[in-house]
Amino acid sequence: MSEGSSILLAEWDTPFGLPPFSKFNSDDFSKAFDEALQKAEEDVAAIAANIDAPSFENTILALETAGRELTQVASVFFNLSGSHTNPTLQATERDVAPKLAAHSSKILLNADIFARIKSLSDNIGSMGLDAEQKRVVERYMVSFTRAGAGLDEASKKRMAEITQRLATLGTQFAQNVLADEADYKLVLKTEADIEGLPQFLIDAAKEAATERGDEGAYVITLSRSSIEPFLQFSKRRDLRETAFKAWASRGEKPGDTSNLEIIKETVALRQERAKLLGFDSFAAFKLDDTMAKTPAAVTDLLENIWKPARARALEEAADLQEMAQSQGDNLEIAPWDWRYYSEKVRQKKHELDEEEIKPYFQLDKMIEAAFYTANRLFGISFKEISDVDRYHPDIRVYEVLNADGSHRGIFIGDYFARTSKRSGAWMSAFRKQHRTNGDVAPIIVNVMNFSKAPEGAQTLLTFDDARTLFHEFGHALHGLLSDVTYPVISGTSVSRDFVELPSQLYEHWLSEPEVLERFAVHYKTGEPIPQALLDKLLAAANFNQGFATVEYLATAMVDMAIHSEAKDDLDPQTFEKEVLERIDMPSQIIMRHRTPHLAHAFAGDGYSAGYYSYIWSEVMDADAFEAFKEAGDPFHPETAQRLLTAIYSAGGKQSPEQAYLDFRGKMPSIEPLLKGRGLAETEVPA
Repeated sequence: MSEGSSILLAEWDTPFGLPPFSKFNSDDFSKAFDEALQKAEEDVAAIAANIDAPSFENTILALETAGRELTQVASVFFNLSGSHTNPTLQATERDVAPKLAAHSSKILLNADIFARIKSLSDNIGSMGLDAEQKRVVERYMVSFTRAGAGLDEASKKRMAEITQRLATLGTQFAQNVLADEADYKLVLKTEADIEGLPQFLIDAAKEAATERGDEGAYVITLSRSSIEPFLQFSKRRDLRETAFKAWASRGEKPGDTSNLEIIKETVALRQERAKLLGFDSFAAFKLDDTMAKTPAAVTDLLENIWKPARARALEEAADLQEMAQSQGDNLEIAPWDWRYYSEKVRQKKHELDEEEIKPYFQLDKMIEAAFYTANRLFGISFKEISDVDRYHPDIRVYEVLNADGSHRGIFIGDYFARTSKRSGAWMSAFRKQHRTNGDVAPIIVNVMNFSKAPEGAQTLLTFDDARTLFHEFGHALHGLLSDVTYPVISGTSVSRDFVELPSQLYEHWLSEPEVLERFAVHYKTGEPIPQALLDKLLAAANFNQGFATVEYLATAMVDMAIHSEAKDDLDPQTFEKEVLERIDMPSQIIMRHRTPHLAHAFAGDGYSAGYYSYIWSEVMDADAFEAFKEAGDPFHPETAQRLLTAIYSAGGKQSPEQAYLDFRGKMPSIEPLLKGRGLAETEVPA
């Protein structure tokens, strides 16, 4: 075994226990996984073979601490494979995904271990367990049951086969999307090609061209922070169409990176798994362990929002058509036109110009703003540290400190797009908080895909970019502020339709005047954003909200339908088209994530039959922020303390419903969401 693979398995004598990234090579992981898997299986076998009567310590705590080396190797590997991958890591990922799935099945389908857990569950009231321990036993019982531990041997064997195959399919799906994104570039060479583009986008496109070997040109990539402003400003409709179609067709182009057959097989296997467990559909199975409980409850919510959102989107489309005609553009608004004419309507209605706004949203200042908000709400602070190992020169590392100056955890920010990183934005953990082996502090990472400014220049964000930064930092706080004993309920280990509450709720503070006045300062002059511009920015908060809601809801509805209704002869493109026709999707808008690149649902089980979770959580976050409004202070100390105790630090200590009730005292209604999106007064055509 190489030194690198041995180091992956060792306890790291490094500052804060951070991974010693420079000592790892990509080819170290395969060997490290093999040894870690062997050790983990020995740990599990010892639990299963224990002849002592089941107890919390010899069963649950033993499972929680088993496979330490595997947890460590996997956390490093999968963070790198998402944020800084290469062909060697991708090959290892394809090889190890089914092995890890098989290992998980060996645990979850082990009859002896399940018998021990069931014994604890059956006698939970007489074992002297505290509330947190009872919750952990409950979660283990649910996990094993949903994995098929109670099935007959033939069915358990089939469940294991399905799990392994789905792991392989999910890995390939993600790698296909990444390949399509990394391979594409729209090269702009002439002044006519860049007509209409603001300077910040020209600078970013020039930097992207240099990185890709196209010196002297400009490159638009499929990163949202590149293509969306291009669609917003480019006067070249032909180039907008070319770029948009490449963006929309990720994962469905014929050839090795097509995801169509992967989707078909994935949906069929998920349906088979659900049927083995006694559910009518995969959606019914998936939602059974969520706040929503049933597909019908989700569908009811989505349809109630769809009607006013679609009506508003059609009003917006009419405005865009009128704008195009007023400029002498004889065309019908197409999806690649929406952002372009929407920007012009916004300028006319709200006198807002992106080039006027963006200089006030420096990446560095928005990071400071997120930290400031966390300090005001929860008392924590952030100290940047430079003398630590890192996996890429661009990442930033911060020690997180409690109000008394004690160590809370480590936060890593990885903000810039690159070809080795999958698209999107996310939060993950190199190490979760727990207390099963002393006080283990979390190491949390936020990954973004902002376009990097040229050397020496400030990276500027759109307001939507800044909102994304706050969103992901809300997830990060959920991990950093976690205060539980057991890993299985640590941090973001909560119901999928509850996990977005801390992140979406955190977005609200970005729009608070106190935050904007302090941190939205001009990158050249340092002057705060003028009050008149700030007023216009906040007044335009719900501009284009019909479009934003419709593109999101369409994705959620297709995701729910494909996991509820799809048959064995599924054709993903035809099915998507039929669902969109059924809901009367406006022709000028497409899904936010079309099925062939819907990584939320098909690059693993994460948000499968769960993309609705964002809007489900938004119902809660809109209502939750009302608590601060009612208190008359966005940083109201007592309300913030209640939020910390019930939501951000609680992990999965209690059910999502109870967590929300502990904070708010009542369950939310849909009205604050409709009001917040500006849809409450929208007239829905009869």
